[in-house]
Amino acid sequence: MLLATVCLWALNFSASKYLITHGLAPLAYAAPRYALAAAAFVVLTLVLERSLRVAPRDAALLAVAAGILVLNQVGFIYGLHFASAATVALVFGTLPIFTGLIAALTGVERPDRRFVAAAGLSFAGVGLVVAGSGGELSANLKGDALALLATATWAAYSVLVAPLMTRYSPYRISSYVLSLTAVVLMLVGAKQVVAEDYPSSPSVWLMFAFAVIGPLVVTNVLWFTAIDRVGPSHASIFVNLQFFLAAVFGVLLLSEEITVVQIAGGVLIGAAIVLGSFRRVPAPQTAE
Repeated sequence: MLLATVCLWALNFSASKYLITHGLAPLAYAAPRYALAAAAFVVLTLVLERSLRVAPRDAALLAVAAGILVLNQVGFIYGLHFASAATVALVFGTLPIFTGLIAALTGVERPDRRFVAAAGLSFAGVGLVVAGSGGELSANLKGDALALLATATWAAYSVLVAPLMTRYSPYRISSYVLSLTAVVLMLVGAKQVVAEDYPSSPSVWLMFAFAVIGPLVVTNVLWFTAIDRVGPSHASIFVNLQFFLAAVFGVLLLSEEITVVQIAGGVLIGAAIVLGSFRRVPAPQTAE
């Protein structure tokens, strides 16, 4: 289940890149995708738990989480718009470092010197990934910056939602957060959604169905079932594999290129993850 989950998450980079380069504008893809995923989670939660109730004191926190997720999706989808799926995936390899930094800034964790060194090493790796990007420099810088925004906001979302995970199931949290996110994305992307000349290609819609069902819905069921069986520490080992796999899928499925400099950056980021291993707030994987 863990391996299947990580592969689905990794494929999301290539699937999303394919869709926004084969007829769908970024927000015209992201907004309907989240709306359908939110509907699926509402139905799933009602079937499994018979209730969507949350305490009023938690409503504001869920709204803030949704706001952060909106920024995450804008960064993710426009990062892919300007940069390759492989490059964005390599930048996402800094996620454990960002999560640790945000946990430290919010007082949840107290990082040691080893983690500080790992953070520096990780961002040096990002520098190499950016430096090794091919194509138009301005577009690549936009893509890399937006990928960093997506990574940082996903880390912030993970830390923010952690306390809610002790009171609610991931399905109930996802029902609210994804629904609010979908509403905001629809409002922000209304112009693109209305103006979109949606393609008729079956391959595009099959890929869109995968992007909704696989990385957003099925992975949650598999991920949290697996955590219940093997524990979060064991599961977290697999999480770090997804960014490497995503870069590989970008090369194999989309014929993208990774330069030697970018590979070196990916190695530095991987080394930083190993060096900076420490007790972290469990990061819920409820969307991507």
